[in-house]
Amino acid sequence: MAGAGRTQAIVVGAGPAGLTAAHELARRGLRVRLVDAAAGPARTSRAVAVHPRTLETFTQMGVVEAMLGRGRQNRAFTMYARGRRLVRLEADYSTMPTSHPYTLVIAQTETEAVLREAVARLGVEIEWGVRLTGLEQRADGVSVRLSGADGTERRAETSWLVGCDGGHSTVRKLLGLELLGESSETWMLADAPVESDLPPDTIYWTHTGGQALMMVPYARDGHWRLLDTAPAPAPSGPSGAPGPSDAPGTPGADRVAERLSARLSAGLGRPVRVGEAEWTSVFTFQQRMVRRMQDGRVFVAGDAAHVHSPASGQGMNTGIQEAHNLAWKLAQVEQGHAGAELLDTYSEERVPIGEALLGSTRTATFLVQLKNALAPAALPVVFALVRAVPALRRAIQRKVLGGMSGLRIGYGDSSLTTVESYEHVARTGTVMMAVSVPTPLPVPGERVTAAPVHDPHAPGCRALHDELRDPRWTLLLAAGGTGPGDGPAGVAVTAAVQYAEWLSVRTVGGASPDGPRPLDDPGGRLRTALGLAPGCWTLVRPDGYVAARGARLTRAVLDRALAPLRLPAPLAGEARREPGIVLDAPSRRPEEH
Repeated sequence: MAGAGRTQAIVVGAGPAGLTAAHELARRGLRVRLVDAAAGPARTSRAVAVHPRTLETFTQMGVVEAMLGRGRQNRAFTMYARGRRLVRLEADYSTMPTSHPYTLVIAQTETEAVLREAVARLGVEIEWGVRLTGLEQRADGVSVRLSGADGTERRAETSWLVGCDGGHSTVRKLLGLELLGESSETWMLADAPVESDLPPDTIYWTHTGGQALMMVPYARDGHWRLLDTAPAPAPSGPSGAPGPSDAPGTPGADRVAERLSARLSAGLGRPVRVGEAEWTSVFTFQQRMVRRMQDGRVFVAGDAAHVHSPASGQGMNTGIQEAHNLAWKLAQVEQGHAGAELLDTYSEERVPIGEALLGSTRTATFLVQLKNALAPAALPVVFALVRAVPALRRAIQRKVLGGMSGLRIGYGDSSLTTVESYEHVARTGTVMMAVSVPTPLPVPGERVTAAPVHDPHAPGCRALHDELRDPRWTLLLAAGGTGPGDGPAGVAVTAAVQYAEWLSVRTVGGASPDGPRPLDDPGGRLRTALGLAPGCWTLVRPDGYVAARGARLTRAVLDRALAPLRLPAPLAGEARREPGIVLDAPSRRPEEH
C-alpha cells in the first residue's frame, strides 16, 4: 500500500475516460492526480451520443441529472433516400429494461464539463499543460517524468498509472502496445445551425443517390451535428486526427454550408439551409485496437486502447465503461481488499468487447455510408417491406438498439462470474425432493438492472438504484432466510462485519433482528423482479453486474463467489517489466501536437 500522502494513481488525459477514471478512483478514497498535455478543456466535440448503459453508469456516479439537463433525449431514427421518407424506427427497449430508454444527444464538451465539476467536488484538480514524457516501473510503483507548460521536467511517484490520453497515446507508445487493425474512410463532421421544417425529435439519415449524410439534433434549438460520408477533398490530419477546420465567416465555411445545404435538400426532399458552421473537421478514421490493456502497474483506456468509426457513436461510451470497470478494481487492490489478480480481469473482460465493437462499427460504417450502386433503387423496396411487417420492424429496431445501447454487454465468461445451481424443494405427498429449475434473470454476468426494476413509483426499485450508487459490492439476501450461525442470515451478518469496507449487505424486504440491514421492498416487487425467493441471494459488483447468485446462502457458496478476489492476498502484485527499465517518450511528429 502507498505511504501516507503518496499519489496512489496518476491518470493521464482529462477527456471523458480520464475524468471517469479519476472520479471513480477518488470516490473510493484514492489520492489521484489528473494531468493533461492540453492548455485547457477541449472547445470542440467529436462525440455527441451518450447511450443507455453509459447513462446507467452516470447514475451510479451521481452525475446523470446534470447530464440530462444539458442534452436532448433521442428515441427515433428516420431514414430518407432521394427525397423520399423510407421509415422511422422508434426506440424499442421492451426486451432491454433500463431507466434510460433513449440516447442522450449532448456535446462532448458538455459531458466533459459535468465530469470536471464532479471530480472537482471530490478534490481532484486537473493539471493542464502537463505532459507525460517517460515512465519507469518497479515492483511497488511507477516513477513518471512530467513536463510542465514551461518545459520544466519533474519526477512523480505513484502506485498506478492510467493512460486515457487519446488516439496518439504516449502511455500506449511507452508500453509498446500496438494498435492493430485497418484504416477506413474520410468523413466530415460539422456543428452548424440548420433551417428546416424537420422536427428535432429524431436522428436523420439520408441518401442522395451517391452519398449518405446524417443530422443529429442538439438540445440547443436549431443547432445540429452533421456528418458527411463523402466530403469534398480537403487537407486532413493524420489518420484518425482532424484536419484544418473552416472557421465561420471564411470562404471555406461558406462552401461547406452551401454544399451541405444542397446535399441535404436533395436527400430529404425539402429545403434545408445550413448556416455557418461553428466547427468542422475532415478526418480519416481508423478501426484499430490493442490486444491487451495492462502492463504491470500501467493501464490504457478509451481512445488510447482503440480508435474506430464514429458511425454508431461508441468510442466515448466504450472509454467511459472501460474506465469505470478499471477504477473499482484498481481501488480494491490498492486498498488491500483484493489480490492483484483482480486487475487481470480488466483486459480479460474489456478486450473481447473491443473486438466485438470493431466488428459492429465496421458494419455500422458500411450501413451509414452505403456506397453500393444499387442502394438508391433497393432502399425503397427494402423499407416498404419493413413498414409492412411489424415484427420485422421491431426486430430491426431491437437489433440496432441492442448493438448501440450497451445494455447487452455482459461478463458471463469472466473469471469473476460464478454460477451456483438453483434448486427448490418440491413436496409430493410425504416425499420431499430437490428439483433443479432455471436460474431467474438476471443471470450471473448480466446487469442487475436487466431485470424489470425501473418503476420509479415502486419503493423496492428506488431502493435498489439508491443501493447501486454505493461504490462497494452489494450482497442482496431475500428476507425469510433467517437463523443464527450458518443460516443465510447469519452468513450475511458475518460477511457484513468481515467485509464492511468493500461490501454492502442488505436484506431485501422484511426485517429481522438476526439479519443485515433491510432494503425496503413493500409488496415484494423487487424480490419478484430479481427472482429472489426467501433465503435466495445475489452478489452484485460495483459496476452493477451480477457476479453470483444462488438459492441458499452458506459460507461455502459465498466463499466460492468471492474466491476470484483472492482474499486475503498481497496488496500489490509484481510489475511485469523488470525494475530499472526506463521508457522514454518517442519524439512527437509535428502533426501530433
